[in-house]
Order: sequence, then C-alpha cells, then structure tokens
Amino acid sequence: MSGRLSDFDYDLPRQLIAQRPLRRREDSRMMVLNRARQTIEHREFRELKMLVQLDDLFVLNDTRVLPARRLSDDGAIEFLFVERIGPRRWKCLVKPGRKMRVGATAKIDNVTSRVEEITPDGERIVALDEDVDVYADGSMPLPPYIRRLGDENDAARYQTVFAHEAGAIAAPTAGLHFTPEILSEIPHTFVTLHVGPGTFLPVRSEDIAEHHMRAERFSISPEAADKINEAHRIIAVGTTTVRTLESAERKGKKVLAQHGTSDLFIYPPYHFRIVDVLLTNFHLPRSTLLMLVSAFAGREFLLRAYEEAIREGYRFYSYGDCMLIL
Repeated sequence: MSGRLSDFDYDLPRQLIAQRPLRRREDSRMMVLNRARQTIEHREFRELKMLVQLDDLFVLNDTRVLPARRLSDDGAIEFLFVERIGPRRWKCLVKPGRKMRVGATAKIDNVTSRVEEITPDGERIVALDEDVDVYADGSMPLPPYIRRLGDENDAARYQTVFAHEAGAIAAPTAGLHFTPEILSEIPHTFVTLHVGPGTFLPVRSEDIAEHHMRAERFSISPEAADKINEAHRIIAVGTTTVRTLESAERKGKKVLAQHGTSDLFIYPPYHFRIVDVLLTNFHLPRSTLLMLVSAFAGREFLLRAYEEAIREGYRFYSYGDCMLIL
C-alpha cells in the first residue's frame, strides 16, 4: 500500500468543478462502488433509500457553517475568521497575505484590526480595537476552487438542512444532498465535528505519514451513542463523520457518549473499527480527504472510479455529485 503523496494524484478538467449547487439537492448523481465485487454503478441520490438494509444507521455531521468570511471596509483584504482565541483576538486566514504582515492594519465596521503574529501555517493572529460581531455581515466561506464570493443562495445551500451546532468554517458536503423528505425516510442520528482549516491543510511531504492533522472539536450525544451501538451497519455521511466515529473512545466495542478533539489522519492501510459504508463527495487530488476515502475503498479501485466519473461528466467537489461506497 502506497504512502507517497504522488500516488494520490489525478487530473481533473476545470469545467467539472461545480461552481454552483444544482437547483434541487436531491438531483445529484450518485456513483455506487461495491468493494467486494469491485463494481461501479451510476445511480441518482434520490435512490438512496433503495440501498438501505434492515438495521442500517446513517450517521451525519450536524455542524452549522458560520458566515465567517468578511471583507475589510475598503474591500482590499479578505478575512476568514477561524477561531476566537481571546477577548477581541482571532485566528484568521487572510488574502492577500503580503498586505497583512505583522503590524499591518485594516478596518472592519470602522474598527481597526491589527496583525499581532503569523503562525507557521500562515494564519494571522488578529487583535480588534473594539468588539465586533464578525459574523453580522459575513458570507459563507466557500472553498477557493469556487471562484466567487458567497451570495444569498449559498447562505442556504452551503448548509445542510439538518445543520444545528454552529462552529464550522466549511460544510460537511456529503450532507448537502439530503432533503428533509429523504432524511425522514432513512434511519439516522447525528454527531458533531466542527470543520476547521486542518481538514483542508495541504499535504506537503512526499511521505504522507509525516503529515499531521490539526485537532478539531467533536461530540457524540448519549442518544447517538446508543443508536450507533445498536445498529447492524453504520453508514457514515462524509469524511468528518468518519473521523468522529473512528476517533471516538469506546468501552469494549461500545462507543461512548463524549466531547473530544480529533487529529486522526486516516490513510491506507488504516483498519476501520466503526464505519461499514461511506457516502462522500469527490475530493481534491493529494488531499487528506482523498487519502481517507482511498483507505476505505482501496486506492486503485477509487482512482479507477474517479477516472470513470470524469469520463461520465460527474460534478466534483463541494457542490458536486457523490459516491456511496459499500
């Protein structure tokens, strides 16, 4: 099993990167991969309930995305408010970084923000002269491959219909396909993992084992733990749900209700303890997300499926189509 970064690469035509969501969530296509048979089927997401077995349980991440992207008053600087770390102090991602060196300032709602520190990962520690509701006029933090700012449509569509616990700066995108009607037809429960920049931090070393994930907060309620422990087959909706479940403390084979943090980096040949089936979107080349799915499906089988998805014109990434891996 490969541990080289270059073995998780593929070429994607730019036109297949979905820039906007489909008019209806349930209109997404769904590629179905059967690991035992090494087969690939092409289905529609609305057919999901046809593939459910007795005693299956769908586990979904109910984190809510914060409107954490703000422009400075003059429009010259883009801030992504990642984490509040103290009174009027925030950890931020900024663009363009060259304009925001240590000591540089910009105004938000006529309040001065000043860069105090630059972290090794390039994040800025920013201090505000006064309290500001940074989310009041913020927009959805769409990923950079969506080449536009978030708008009113994204406020609804870059959010799952079951989003509840505020705290993420990116959507758990496998959940974006669900409607209330589809959700009502399948057995399910929720866990929470607040998606942060660590999920998308590039892998820079050719030996992927040298990469370290940043910790992200998660929680599993007593009700969710009971349902997970009673289920025959766990269907994880999205990579963040996988990381939550696989990071969870257990007593014997039983998952415990808990609050914790996960810095679990899943890559081949990881042995999955909890997750039996995975519903996920298509992910970027060389990303930790692609590595996680490769560990679940098998790298060669997965990359063959990606090649077929490209030939068939599937839509990729956050607003794209999905795959169900059995």
